[in-house]
Amino acid sequence: MKYLTDYANIFTRYDLNIEVARQSARKVAKDELLQKVADAVVKGDEDQAAVLTKEVLQKKSPMEVINEGLIPGMNEVSRLWDEGVYFLPQVILASDAMNAGIALCEEKMGKSMDKKAKVVTHTAEGDIHDIGQVIVNALLNANGFDVINLGADVPVDKVVEACRTHNPVMVTGTALMTTTMTAFPKIAAQLKRLGLAIPFVCGGGAVSEEYVTSFELGVWGKEANQAPGMAEDALSGDNWQAMRGKWNG
Repeated sequence: MKYLTDYANIFTRYDLNIEVARQSARKVAKDELLQKVADAVVKGDEDQAAVLTKEVLQKKSPMEVINEGLIPGMNEVSRLWDEGVYFLPQVILASDAMNAGIALCEEKMGKSMDKKAKVVTHTAEGDIHDIGQVIVNALLNANGFDVINLGADVPVDKVVEACRTHNPVMVTGTALMTTTMTAFPKIAAQLKRLGLAIPFVCGGGAVSEEYVTSFELGVWGKEANQAPGMAEDALSGDNWQAMRGKWNG
């Protein structure tokens, strides 16, 4: 009988060693110093991100560091996630690294980043798989939106109440199981009855474009990295029909 003696590659998928990612990551900043900041985010190195951010802040403005270093780094993480190079542990570490840099930039400015608008995010009732939502939250935060994070397994009524309370420009829902995505049209119907015609971006492994576009307010989110662009459209005044026409079909 043969016994397994080499365990090195059993958990490769979840390994935090980012050697593969280094080979797959792209240059995302024109400035060398800002590229180093972006690289620290891609590597998920919170300490290095903090050290480099402090260094770059001696030569660059806080908003330059955020918009041209930290955010591009997180956008690259999103791409690596979409292509199956990164998994949840790497995304969480990258988000922590980005947030460490943003905190230092805010300290330098003497205030928090001005928030553009609110976006309510949640994972569908009965679904605890919030991987997609974690990425959406990180990208929206990085791009200056005030994320009202309701978490996972959120009841329909709680989502609707959050929209009434916070008046967001957009609401997002994630589902990885077909049995839970049925909550989305229920949310949309309640929002419509209340006169809250908020673009409702729905995505996740179980969710198809055909399903989301079958009910009013629904806009299909194919990839997590589309969230900031969609939120910008909603902020600019695009209604759900316009957003569906742009992002779907």
